[in-house]
Amino acid sequence: MRIEELLIKHEAMRLKPYECTAGDLTIGVGRNLDSMGLSEDEVYYLLQNDIRRCEKELLKAFDWFAYLDTVRQDAMMDMCFNLGISRLRGFEKALDAMEEGDYEEAAVEFLDSNWADQVGQRAITITNMIRTGEYDGQ
Repeated sequence: MRIEELLIKHEAMRLKPYECTAGDLTIGVGRNLDSMGLSEDEVYYLLQNDIRRCEKELLKAFDWFAYLDTVRQDAMMDMCFNLGISRLRGFEKALDAMEEGDYEEAAVEFLDSNWADQVGQRAITITNMIRTGEYDGQ
């Protein structure tokens, strides 16, 4: 543990990106994102943490989320990942339809949004998952 403590003492621990004294984008304990970046393992570790966070947020926000099939849960987690839970909550009509199990109406409501215009094919894929309960292309 001594080397970790020493490095944290000298480099500091930063949870958000910052510009170091050399002008490089840095995060964590002196991780130079410009030259070092992240390993594939680190990217998957972060992704799994984000997936767990989205799932917890959705379970807390919507009682009905736990009762969705896996495909529709994944669709909602994709939207939560993309939008954040606060912006996702703004889709009141679509979320009401989800709660009622009216997946066709939910898909229509999600597609009738600035989000759908901004993300294009992603919105079509996600709303097809909501509508059919199947992963796109299956």
